[in-house]
Amino acid sequence: MADIPSGMDRPIERRRTRPLLVAGLSVVVLAGVVWFLYSAGASGTSFTLDGQRIQIGDVRRGVYEDFIPLRASVEPEKTVYLDAVEGGRVERVIVEEGAIVEAGQPLLELSNTSLQLDVIGREAEVSEQLNNLRNTQLAIEQNRLKLRSDLIEIDYQVTKLTRLIDRYQHLEADRYVSRQDYENAQDELAYWKARRQVTEESQRQDERIRVVQMEQLENSVDQLQRNLGIARSNLEDLLLKAPRAGQLTALDAEVGESKFPGQRLGQIDDVDRFKASALVNEFYLNRVRVGQRAALTLTGKDYQLEVTKVYSEVKAAQFEIDLRFVDAAPTAIRRGQTLQLRLVLGDLLEQAVLLPNGPFYNDTGGAWVFVLDANGSVAQRREVSLGRRNPGEIEVLSGLVPGDRVITSSYNNFINVDRLFIDG
Repeated sequence: MADIPSGMDRPIERRRTRPLLVAGLSVVVLAGVVWFLYSAGASGTSFTLDGQRIQIGDVRRGVYEDFIPLRASVEPEKTVYLDAVEGGRVERVIVEEGAIVEAGQPLLELSNTSLQLDVIGREAEVSEQLNNLRNTQLAIEQNRLKLRSDLIEIDYQVTKLTRLIDRYQHLEADRYVSRQDYENAQDELAYWKARRQVTEESQRQDERIRVVQMEQLENSVDQLQRNLGIARSNLEDLLLKAPRAGQLTALDAEVGESKFPGQRLGQIDDVDRFKASALVNEFYLNRVRVGQRAALTLTGKDYQLEVTKVYSEVKAAQFEIDLRFVDAAPTAIRRGQTLQLRLVLGDLLEQAVLLPNGPFYNDTGGAWVFVLDANGSVAQRREVSLGRRNPGEIEVLSGLVPGDRVITSSYNNFINVDRLFIDG
């Protein structure tokens, strides 16, 4: 019997231990949930990060330089392109690509049989017209001489008849000459005088016609000679010559190759002066103008450039500008070399509150920043208003004062955080 109570005590003890265990586990689970919720809620407002992995910039007051960086390419200031005026077959390449040439120096020789035959045909046409002109001049001159001869003959007859009539007048009074002979002589004199008037009028008319014909023929010959000169000039253009001195940087021609009229054959670059060509983001299209200055630092020396041309055509969100060196260009530069320029957009240097530029701007769009406290252990999110910016600095309009310290590195990992705890 004594064994029974002891046996009955065991179940009673088990019943009391089980609720306590359940209660303990419940407390642990509840504490875990509270800790999880607290951690989850805290992650949206604060974040702890390693201080060695961030960049910090000091807000200061200074002169804001409104500029943009440019990657420019060196090009000759003047380039002359060589095009084929007349097509033909390449007979001879006189100068190799890359050589320094003088103005008028032969570079390339072409041949064109059709052009040569055309010149010969034009020469024959000019010769024919010249012969026609000479024949016409001869015919006009012969006609003019005939008219003069007719006038001489007429004057002779008038003189002879005038004398005869004078004699008849005295003889007719004494009745030595019949009245009929006297009147016939008078009629003949009147005839020759009338004929002289007609001959003079014909001579004047022929002279007017002669002047017009000669003028037309001379104009025709002049036009043919001009056409012949152009044809001969085209024939001379088969020998390609350098239009100016410089470096023959390109020559696309091989012996035996056929070239078409207007085809690009090469180019000559000015080796004495260079310019820079750069692409600019279309955002600055309305702010870039001719006359603006750009700065270049090369091999420890500073150089000034000036915008000479702005191409308004936009391609791939960029437009092109040309710049020339204000003074002498660097002696060490060469065609195709890349230069790092700073294009100044503002002429005036203005005092402003400045913040170092950094990756944070791409994350916040300049709407807010993290500002460190005096100890540098906590950074608080702060709304700001930022203005112009260049690659080095950003203009602060409001929200920051000189002396503030701002995290300028990327905010990508804590973009939704309000407070940062800096560790180390």
